[in-house]
Amino acid sequence: MPKPNILFVCVKNGGKSQMAAGLMRQAAGDAVTVDSAGTKAGDKLNALSVESLAEAGVDISAERPKQLTDDLVRAADLVVVLGGEAKVEPIDDTPVEVWETDEPSLRGIEGMERMRLVRDDIDTRVRALAGRLSA
Repeated sequence: MPKPNILFVCVKNGGKSQMAAGLMRQAAGDAVTVDSAGTKAGDKLNALSVESLAEAGVDISAERPKQLTDDLVRAADLVVVLGGEAKVEPIDDTPVEVWETDEPSLRGIEGMERMRLVRDDIDTRVRALAGRLSA
């Protein structure tokens, strides 16, 4: 059976989707093909995202934001959209799952404390998905 190909998407591909991809690589190793992209890709990673993942033993510092394309969606076995801002239409019946991730800034939590909460929420979801994929 071929490895599942999971595509994580957010708007800029500088934070949440990059975090999810890095965490999935850590959780699933080479049992899953992982990619990430943005609906309006930015030009750099969120420095606090990179730092919060480094604390968890995940290095995404060499990653770069990438624009979402139809080919990326088509190649995926599952597209996971992080947050409600990015919109992805299925192509060729590729399933699209939306994760309404925690947004601590709505509770007045900012900076590194916010990013750790975001990281931990995404990590919990990624581990659950990795478990589903290996079942």
